[in-house]
Amino acid sequence: MEQHYKLFRVRELADNDEDFIKTLAEAFLEEVAPDLERLQTAVAEKDYHNAYQAAHKMKPTVDLFELGVLDTLIEVQDWGKFTKTDEDITAQLQIVTTAVENALVEIKNDFNL
Repeated sequence: MEQHYKLFRVRELADNDEDFIKTLAEAFLEEVAPDLERLQTAVAEKDYHNAYQAAHKMKPTVDLFELGVLDTLIEVQDWGKFTKTDEDITAQLQIVTTAVENALVEIKNDFNL
């Protein structure tokens, strides 16, 4: 439990209400998985606007669950925001992808979702 994510800030936000914590975990699964797919597609297609939007939307949740890749996600976000056509962002995207996918699997298991 809590290898690829941390619940400290979630517990603080939820005031240790276990039902609310589970609700936040469910929201993580429902929101972050499609956002990650959108981000991956946008980067692959060099769709800077959608890459920016997807990364920007993911930031609060990635930060709340403390995945440890917020700074890297911001790099991906800025790649899209500033249309950095001369920059290859795939390595940073892979770091974010791995962290999010690991957290998704672990949260599903930890909360029996």
